[in-house]
Amino acid sequence: MADPSSYRPKPGQIPDSPGVYKFRDDHGRVIYVGKAKSLRQRLANYFQDLAGLHPRTRTMVTTAASVEWTVVATEVEALQLEYSWIKEFDPRFNVKYRDDKSYPYLAVTLDEEFPRVQVMRGAKKKGVRYFGPYGHAWAIRETVDLMLRVFPVRTCSAGVFKRSAQIGRPCLLGYIGKCSAPCVERISAADHRELAEEFCDFMAGRTGAYIRRLERQMQDAAEEMEYEKAARLRDDIGALRRAMEKSAVVLADATDADLIAVAEDELEAAVQIFHVRGGRVRGQRGWVTDKVEAVTTAGLVEHALQQLYGEERGDAVPKEVLVPALPDPVGPVQEWLAGRRGSLVSLRIPQRGDKKDLMATVQRNAQQALALHKTKRASDLTTRSRALEEIAQALGLDAVPLRIECFDISHLQGEDVVASMVVFEDGLARKSEYRRFQIKTFEGQDDVRSMHEVIGRRFKRYLQEKQKSGEWTEEPPAGAAAEEDGAPDAMAGRPTDEDGRPKRFAYPPQLVVVDGGAPQVAAARRALDELGIDDVAVCGLAKRLEEVWLPEEDDPVVLPRSSEGLYLLQRVRDEAHRFAISYQRSKRTRRLKASPLDAVAGLGETRRQALLKHFGSLKRLRSATVEEICEVPGVGRKTAETVAAALAAAAPSAPAVNTATGEIIEDDGVPSAALSAERGQDR
Repeated sequence: MADPSSYRPKPGQIPDSPGVYKFRDDHGRVIYVGKAKSLRQRLANYFQDLAGLHPRTRTMVTTAASVEWTVVATEVEALQLEYSWIKEFDPRFNVKYRDDKSYPYLAVTLDEEFPRVQVMRGAKKKGVRYFGPYGHAWAIRETVDLMLRVFPVRTCSAGVFKRSAQIGRPCLLGYIGKCSAPCVERISAADHRELAEEFCDFMAGRTGAYIRRLERQMQDAAEEMEYEKAARLRDDIGALRRAMEKSAVVLADATDADLIAVAEDELEAAVQIFHVRGGRVRGQRGWVTDKVEAVTTAGLVEHALQQLYGEERGDAVPKEVLVPALPDPVGPVQEWLAGRRGSLVSLRIPQRGDKKDLMATVQRNAQQALALHKTKRASDLTTRSRALEEIAQALGLDAVPLRIECFDISHLQGEDVVASMVVFEDGLARKSEYRRFQIKTFEGQDDVRSMHEVIGRRFKRYLQEKQKSGEWTEEPPAGAAAEEDGAPDAMAGRPTDEDGRPKRFAYPPQLVVVDGGAPQVAAARRALDELGIDDVAVCGLAKRLEEVWLPEEDDPVVLPRSSEGLYLLQRVRDEAHRFAISYQRSKRTRRLKASPLDAVAGLGETRRQALLKHFGSLKRLRSATVEEICEVPGVGRKTAETVAAALAAAAPSAPAVNTATGEIIEDDGVPSAALSAERGQDR
């Protein structure tokens, strides 16, 4: 790990002008490329105190061993050079979008003497006109099959074309009228090229004029009683209309635009692009990327624009590009896009109307793509096995941790302190094993003491149940039914209580993960040591730096950003955080429910709780007499009269609903299952 001060340029060496810079490691490999309006100001940000840098930026500057730069005249040139260098050097710390699949294009090879229509994938070639991308290759073939009736352009390969020319007979398409057969000179090269250009014009969206021309020709043929010709033209028009119907009209003003949406979390981002031509969605594509550098949504959009239009020219760059966030600054990017297109390009955020509605659709697709990517990554058996092996190797475990338990603390400014325990077995969440804890010993913002308490309580229960039932080593059954958020299920083979219910803490984990750094890890290890448990490993995952902390270690374990083991630990940690937050919110909802007793002067929390405990609910307390209220210990007659008057003045309200759980909350703040069921029937 290098010290950035060892290769920091001397003051005055860095020019105060636009340019592009490269960080290299000790082997001379380029690990990061960036651009700047002012190289001096931008590079100075990298050589400040390491504690003030973003974790990913800090990792980059400590990995690098040198920095160099190139001065350019304008920010647009800097943008172009940055893209070129990223493509050339493929730096590990730059955002690199990867396609979630290979998208096919409809291509017309205008660079050949006899242009050919075909399906093409991969890198685009000069002299070839592309349309799309399409979701599936069969969609292209269906469209081409309809279009060949009107535009009988060559579709055969070079080998078939050469063979037909040698034998003097066209292929089958030539005999059935879906190819003009230039191979046997039924049509000249010039006429065939004109036919191919008309095909391109129609695919580019200039459909109305061509169909109107065919309709006029059909009417003229009918008036001249050339009915066979008129019928053929009628069928041609129908084929073209069917081809047009394959792309739904989404924008009524025949807009040419690309819509880009981004869905992201702390680790990954997904980008979706809709290509709209002539008001119709002509194609869709998507990318996913690991966020290996500190990048905002605007930065992701800028990288997506470079990826999308870096190799494009002319009409491939639309007149309008709609994005969720504008790059900062936006001027150079717009100028760069205009240079790629050859005319002005509008780069903006849609604010209203159909374009905003369509952008919402693209955004939903991006969110679904990110969720699908995460699901595929988590559900793959090989990936899960590799993740567990990486965790075992990084933490120095003797065997892979088949059962991982993660604990998190949640509170609101020190109130309603709760904890969660989530369980992952074989890399998958086991929600039937989830547990929730209410911190009992104290209230306050002390996550370390809370972590010590919850770990101690969990493993005390484990020791108690282990002592009652004897040593139990049976593996948990695979495929046991799991209910949402920890509702217990009946699992065959587990130790059970006298009533047949499964014991909650009889099965110990191989690894305990806590949400936090060294202090939380030390508290968890201390709780286990106090109980004499030494066969359970402990680690912590600090959210800010994504570092793995081990007990009694001064430095954290840093897993690579691409590590499947780190990804699994993050999923476990994030699930524990979600589960703790949902429990804490449900408690806060019940606590914040207003009570008429709060307004009674001189009635403290202790006597309020005593009243509710004595009568069971606020409803029963409201119907009690003053004499009955006086029976509560600590409540005198004057206080009882005040309470009765306050309850009589307060009109009873409708039952409150806990928005977190959907349960009905009675006047005493306790969910009523019977009342919830009754209201559920009404709903």
